[in-house]
Amino acid sequence: MKPLAECSTAPEAAEAVRRWIAAEVPEPWRAAAERGGPGAVREVRTREEYRAWYPAFARSGLVVPQWPVAYGGLGWAPEPARAAERVLAPYHLPRLNPLGLNLAAPALFQHGTHEQRLRFLPRIAANEEVWCQLFSEPGAGSDLASLATRAEPERRDDGTVVWRITGQKVWTTWAHLADFGVLLARTDPDVPKRKGITYFLIDMRQPGVDVRPLRHLGGEVDFNEVFLDGALVPDSQRVGETGGGWTVARATLSGERQMVSGAGSGGVDRIGGSGTRRLIRLAQERAGQGLPHGWDDVHLRHRLVRLWCEEQIRAWTNARVRAGLRGGHPPGPESSIGKVHGSELNQRIQAVAAQLLGLSGTAWAGDPGEYAASMPPELRGMLRSRANTIEGGTTEVNKNILAERVLGLPKEPDPWEGRPWREVPRG
Repeated sequence: MKPLAECSTAPEAAEAVRRWIAAEVPEPWRAAAERGGPGAVREVRTREEYRAWYPAFARSGLVVPQWPVAYGGLGWAPEPARAAERVLAPYHLPRLNPLGLNLAAPALFQHGTHEQRLRFLPRIAANEEVWCQLFSEPGAGSDLASLATRAEPERRDDGTVVWRITGQKVWTTWAHLADFGVLLARTDPDVPKRKGITYFLIDMRQPGVDVRPLRHLGGEVDFNEVFLDGALVPDSQRVGETGGGWTVARATLSGERQMVSGAGSGGVDRIGGSGTRRLIRLAQERAGQGLPHGWDDVHLRHRLVRLWCEEQIRAWTNARVRAGLRGGHPPGPESSIGKVHGSELNQRIQAVAAQLLGLSGTAWAGDPGEYAASMPPELRGMLRSRANTIEGGTTEVNKNILAERVLGLPKEPDPWEGRPWREVPRG
């Protein structure tokens, strides 16, 4: 019986994972998984209990099995890793710290130093340091390369260099929870906009970092705006060359698009709302209770089954993208395929979820100030899903990526191409 770290084939990995589950996963979770899969596990396990147990998952290396052992993984090839995932699937063991795993880690693997990887990757895998992404700005969203946040170098008496960061970021997911962030800042305003950007890893808990929450339409807080007023980053936390940040950022952006591509992506199944399996069960329950918008409505049933089929296709497409990845490295422009399809599909799924509720989903007889907290989850998911086609790169931007980098079509003409950033109109 080989331990996890010594497995090299899919059968060995699957058997070792089964032994690990029997030894490390709490018995009530195992029983629930064997009885009813992930849905049953959610009923017997709280988020707090899962977070408290998560270090055991991290110590096993199974959180990131394809990463090298030194960085918190097992050094497995793709086939043993996929075999392990199949065994783990019924137990519903989601990866915490998804922005660290899918945004920071790809940039570190592709462009970071060995010292940077040793410092940050094991803590990312163990969820010991939570991450966010400081890219978008009020005047630089879809045109991210126009960003204006400045980073200016200062040399200390001991000869080391630190960068002083000044500017504003917005739509920063989980900044209020984060310990570190990946940051793009302008280090040279006198060269074309994509050549004067540098990529940094910034401590979010220091003076000079002011995080202010932005409340969603559904009442929750995920997004934030971040004001940077002289925050410091040591040069050892610069990733890639000074002025080479746009190239490094591509690794993060590809990882982000893959993360939010939906089922099978290795990130999150969906941002906002329930999947089609839950909606089918809800429609069947409504039919059994004699309520409208139930499974006996042939038109609704047809829409749900079509959406279910699309979810399966999306999962298979994402699985093919993941199959070509090496541990920790980002996908290429193909991740935009899943992003475009997944975001639009999730919006259609959540629209049907809201339809299932009928008028009862929007009627409210209590205090208007309490509505957000008492909102039906299907309606909250529909409201949250409206952002899907904007976050992680708009659908329009991702279609341009597919046109230019996959299909080889010519770029749209840019009259400011090659001009210094300082001369390019903004806003």
